[in-house]
Amino acid sequence: MRADVADTIHINARVRENAEALTSALEDHMLKVFAPDARKELRRFSAGEAAELLGISASFLRKLHFDNRIPEVHTTPGGRRHYSAADVLEIRKVLDSTAKTKGTYLRGRREGDKVQVLSFLNFKGGSGKTTSSIHTAQRLALKGYRVLCVDIDPQASLTTLFGYRPEYDFLESGTIYDAIRYDDPMPLSQIIQPTFFTGIDLAPGGLILQEFEHETPQALMTNVQPAFFARMAAALQEVEANYDVIIFDCPPQLGYLTMSALCASTGVLITIVPNMLDIASMSQFLQMSADLLDVVSNAGASMEFDFLRFMINRYEPNDGPQQQVVAFLRQLFGEEVMVNAMLKSTAISDAGLTQQTVYEVDRSQFHRNTYDRAVDSLNQVNDEIESLIQKAWGR
Repeated sequence: MRADVADTIHINARVRENAEALTSALEDHMLKVFAPDARKELRRFSAGEAAELLGISASFLRKLHFDNRIPEVHTTPGGRRHYSAADVLEIRKVLDSTAKTKGTYLRGRREGDKVQVLSFLNFKGGSGKTTSSIHTAQRLALKGYRVLCVDIDPQASLTTLFGYRPEYDFLESGTIYDAIRYDDPMPLSQIIQPTFFTGIDLAPGGLILQEFEHETPQALMTNVQPAFFARMAAALQEVEANYDVIIFDCPPQLGYLTMSALCASTGVLITIVPNMLDIASMSQFLQMSADLLDVVSNAGASMEFDFLRFMINRYEPNDGPQQQVVAFLRQLFGEEVMVNAMLKSTAISDAGLTQQTVYEVDRSQFHRNTYDRAVDSLNQVNDEIESLIQKAWGR
């Protein structure tokens, strides 16, 4: 009997010990791998990649250099040109300034266009929300859009992928929570951080976002204004003129944070892994969403969206059951299921092991066909999202 008592553990103490041990080990690992002041850097792009991003041929890009119409870029001893994301953006600006039709190369907002706010969400964790949202943000930025990423997931995976360490960099303050909290909120402009990726800014996430979920019931009882569902939209108003697209990476739950993001959004992308267990989970998610959205709509929240799409993630086209699930979804939801699916790829998962995206890693690190297949799949998905944004702007 006494032996049993001696073996008893206090779960709160044990969890804290494990958390502190893991945090310390991760910190030691980071210091060994990176210098204390190290920050992520984006690789340079080949001439072929730069031309594809600009929407021109490689031969025309060479001619632009030959005619001295664009700035010179980094050149290897062998004479190969390599372009940074900033170089690509500068060339894009030069091309657009001389184009017959303005906006041919810079396709962002024009006068009268509203900012596009996209929410990536699903009730089920592991459906690829963060992977999808960061690849979409990076593809849009590389194509000349001004992008703000807003990480409203307390796990802060998106913030980590941009090279920040939320458990250290934003432990007490500096997250999106500071802009939406009920007690003395800060201007969002004071929270937004630059990133290593040209064209993308970040409103970081962190564990402190859980406080919003805990404080909202009390705020509802005391009728604090603006209400929870309007606070995200109110925070964005200050900075939205600086961006073409704002992307929310939502937590895998239908809480107050997710509802607040939805009420600020113009487009919704629901990520789905095509198996029946995930479809059953999504069915419950959609039903709960509808019920809760009815409540906030009756309270005065705007429910007008430009589009809603189901995004197929981790799709294996040679998998028979997955094909059947996708066909079932297309029959059920029609054009609301995206035409292009994000393929399951070791390139995507392996890049994630080093906290990178496929757009960040070099092609030489993978088998050529594996890398090209992953990039082509991502580009098709993200270019379809871009076309939805352009359509919302009436183009």
